[in-house]
Amino acid sequence: MLRATAFIAMAAFCGSSEAAAQTCKPYAFEGNGYTLCEASLDRFAVRLFWQKPDGGPYTYLSALPKTDERGGRLAFALNGGMFHPDYKPVGLHVENGRELVRANTRPGPGNFHLRPNGIFYFGEAEAGVMETGAFLKKKPKANFATQSGPMLVIDGKLHPRIAKANVSAKPRDGVCVRGDKSVVFAISDGGVPFDTFMRLFRDGLKCRNALFLDGGTAPALFVPGTRSGNVLFGLGPMIAVYEKPRP
Repeated sequence: MLRATAFIAMAAFCGSSEAAAQTCKPYAFEGNGYTLCEASLDRFAVRLFWQKPDGGPYTYLSALPKTDERGGRLAFALNGGMFHPDYKPVGLHVENGRELVRANTRPGPGNFHLRPNGIFYFGEAEAGVMETGAFLKKKPKANFATQSGPMLVIDGKLHPRIAKANVSAKPRDGVCVRGDKSVVFAISDGGVPFDTFMRLFRDGLKCRNALFLDGGTAPALFVPGTRSGNVLFGLGPMIAVYEKPRP
């Protein structure tokens, strides 16, 4: 059984840190409200976490390091993808250049296996979203990577299987990269169908490639001093965004 969570709406950011306020804003598209959180790699460092140094899972966003290895402050953190009941990531998981979980190309049920799925990868100066097969073939240099699914936009085209499906409206969140340095996370304020969410990335955000990260009912976002981000059942992989210290 896969477990998943969603982000939260813009109201949760009221009174948050200046960095989080600068990166997150409300956005409307086709009559639906969203929250966009955009982080330029020139100003922010994106990190991926799963296990603590002792090998146990972090489980809760509030347990993540409040500063990174260079002393940059944590701006916000959120769920990083789908995971098994033991919190192990379902697909590829790379931290600091180390592959902790191999890419998952097996067939199976659920959104993760609605092919093509994809991989969000990033480093110090470059980030991207790529279909899983293309990623494994091209092998781009990635210090961090997380696999999720399905892809929402593939080379400017909507996922063919989702576009024809009549799916229910649920809270949804995803990620794309504009250029190769601007990472954009999007969360619906309420329930939206998959096809609507796909068009948000292609037509609203002008993303060539976009990946579905998660969807469901339990919000999971941590903003230091403002929101705990904890959920009852805990989390597996987590994405954290840190301010880069000024010279």
